[in-house]
Amino acid sequence: MIDPSTLDFDKSGGLIPVVVQDAATLQVLTLAYMDRAALEETITSGEATFFSRSRGGRWRKGETSGDRLHVVSITADCDGDALVLKVRPVGNACHLNRISCFGDEDAPGLGRLARLEASIAERAAADPSESWTARLLAEGVKRVAQKVGEEGVETALAGVAGPDSELAAEAADLVYHLMVLLRARHMVFQDVLDVLAQRAEAARHKPGPAGT
Repeated sequence: MIDPSTLDFDKSGGLIPVVVQDAATLQVLTLAYMDRAALEETITSGEATFFSRSRGGRWRKGETSGDRLHVVSITADCDGDALVLKVRPVGNACHLNRISCFGDEDAPGLGRLARLEASIAERAAADPSESWTARLLAEGVKRVAQKVGEEGVETALAGVAGPDSELAAEAADLVYHLMVLLRARHMVFQDVLDVLAQRAEAARHKPGPAGT
């Protein structure tokens, strides 16, 4: 966690702005403020605690609603006068009973992959007679891998001869079944992202043509 003594609380009258972000989907959930005491309580408790300008004091998210924000990481900006708080939310972040204070959309963009992964993990424990995901996982890794192969072929065929809507639908099926396969192998999509990051880093350090 971060050392409060490294932050500049004086620049904004004892408060620093805090961008709260879902650690899985990276969706921005809310913007809040902390004084030094709120930050120290956040670090100690592991739950997001803020300074409410309207109430004139500290408040821990979820004290009345039960919608908690469990802290994963705290990162300061380059000037030490703002924070990004990555959290695992339990319930909604917004007092209007929305996931985010910034609109109604849930896990926009690539955050949808994290939400899909969470849904697969939840359905894995369901009754196989009521959930395709649970049934597929119950049939074992080979069956899931077979489905990935089938969906890969269908995606390729749609890419060659199908309309854009068909390609998008088949690609969605492929991504879903790939995520189920990762689950069956006790892996997460972050394992894939780690490989991509390693490759990007290797490419960045790869020497260019002579003279460049």
